Amino acid sequence: MSNSELTSKSLGIIYPFMILFGLYIILNGHNSPGGGFQGGAVLSAVFMSRYLISPVDDIKLNSLRIVEKVVYMLIILFPTVFLLMMLNIKYPILNQAYLITMNILIGIKVCCGLSIVFFRFVFYESR
Repeated sequence: MSNSELTSKSLGIIYPFMILFGLYIILNGHNSPGGGFQGGAVLSAVFMSRYLISPVDDIKLNSLRIVEKVVYMLIILFPTVFLLMMLNIKYPILNQAYLITMNILIGIKVCCGLSIVFFRFVFYESR
């Protein structure tokens, strides 16, 4: 764990770019390599690196678990409704919006899941 001022300030500058890059990967995953999983992993790296630079126990694992479970239910519900209502056939223009929405949901799920795994190891398994 580094408490270096140089490392803290340089990562403070890099954080917005990491977040933008993660969001870019998620939002363009339907047209280019990448998508929800890769973008979610990048966004999770923001939380991990933040903790490694300044270890603060302000992360609420229970909140992350709740968000992850809600998003998981949406990942199950959204395609089911989309396909059962045959929206992909009735409105082909919605296919791209469907892919973007699924990438966003998967990105949030992966970000929460990887963050939970990391913080679980840090808080409970490192003793």
